[in-house]
Amino acid sequence: MKKEKREFQIPEEIGEVSETLRRAGFENFLVGGSIRDLLLERVPKDWDIATKATPEEIIKIFPKTFYENEFGTVGVVNEKTEDETLKTVEVTPYRLESGYSDARHPDKVEWGKNLDEDLARRDFTINALAYNIEKKEILDPFGGLEDIKKKIIRAVGNPEERFNEDALRMLRALRLASELGFALEFETQKAIEKNTTLLSRISSERIRDEFMKIILSDSPAIALELAARLGILKYISPEFEKGIGMEQNQAHAYSVWEHLLRTLDHSARKKFPPHVRLAAFFHDVAKPHTRVWKNEQWTFYGHEVVGAKLTRKIMGDLKFPKELTDKAAKLVRWHMFFSDTEKITPSAVRRVIRNVGENLIWDLVNLRTSDRIGTGRPKETPYRLRKYKSMIEEVLRDPISVKQLKLNGADVMKLTSSKPGPEIGFILEILLSEVLENPNQNDKTLLEKRVLELHALEPAELSRLGKDARTKNETEEEKEVGKIREEYKVE
Repeated sequence: MKKEKREFQIPEEIGEVSETLRRAGFENFLVGGSIRDLLLERVPKDWDIATKATPEEIIKIFPKTFYENEFGTVGVVNEKTEDETLKTVEVTPYRLESGYSDARHPDKVEWGKNLDEDLARRDFTINALAYNIEKKEILDPFGGLEDIKKKIIRAVGNPEERFNEDALRMLRALRLASELGFALEFETQKAIEKNTTLLSRISSERIRDEFMKIILSDSPAIALELAARLGILKYISPEFEKGIGMEQNQAHAYSVWEHLLRTLDHSARKKFPPHVRLAAFFHDVAKPHTRVWKNEQWTFYGHEVVGAKLTRKIMGDLKFPKELTDKAAKLVRWHMFFSDTEKITPSAVRRVIRNVGENLIWDLVNLRTSDRIGTGRPKETPYRLRKYKSMIEEVLRDPISVKQLKLNGADVMKLTSSKPGPEIGFILEILLSEVLENPNQNDKTLLEKRVLELHALEPAELSRLGKDARTKNETEEEKEVGKIREEYKVE
């Protein structure tokens, strides 16, 4: 086993756990990804210690612990720190594992006798390192130090055996490639390509977690391009495979798939939040469904409507939280907003804000800038988009929803001596449409006068005006949404 002297700045809390184990007579080492991160001068996200002690012995020597798993890991609680990565230190006995009938978890776990046995069961050489905190010494039985220098992800031992033990390791390899900017070693890559079907046995939640870590990495396109090439992409969603190699129109320099990757990578470089990154990757996912040859070019009419539906379906299949799904789907739905400032009016901008919501309007603009870079255009925010941003700023204080009108449904019923019914909603929609055109109209006296005028109309005329107002309030782009939804069978 190769050993190398190396001194790291180990947090005091980790040192204390290691020292407590050592004083109790138990050999212990810092293991796993934390050593890799220290070598790469990255801040570790968690800290793991492996020891010769059994779970019962670990629990006995620490004042506060929890032990709620079958794999021997004891959480040692540290209440003195505010650092979330140090509040719980995972301490695990050396382990031997055997039998992986579900391609994810060992059927049998035994406590090992030494560190070598424990490191041999780990996934990749760059994670099969151990560090003796007391001696300031790295132990490297599988060449992890050299692989870190070469920026290579290599499975420990036989890669097929490692992936049959835990199929999720294949996605983890891709995720590490994105997070670290490393390449996959050839035999490891071949083993992934040969064993992708094992991922069909992995739960949606586990695939979602690795996928989300890829999305949040600095260079997500690295992993997702590998996923496409090695046959893993369909286990995230087969919908993305449909855009591979699919040509677009003259406005796009890249295929649908490459455009999605470039849009996502730009959103990652800009450190945009998760829902914007997801929307960047999903925004054109429906183009293969809506592609039509027309006027000597490919068109994708209505892809944003179908795309929002597909986004909800894919994220639902992967068991994403509802709030995150709603945000991403809404951004996908409205990413084609009209932004020609020479033609657009403040009322149209208000309607866009009304549709996407004040909380997402700037995220929508950020999605548009990522989309623009993803097409191969050099400027992230050209003059028109900068002008559109200024228009958003100007109208943000204006009313954009029925709730912001100076009167409500109860006021309308009182004024007209009416009971609850659709005519009340029609009146409010008409009022909102007029206020979106002219915010000065949002005056209670003016609105009350207008309510009485509308109430005096014939029911059929009021219904027509109300429905027209509702359509208009959903932006000019919504005029033919009914037809699109009918054509593509979406709600």
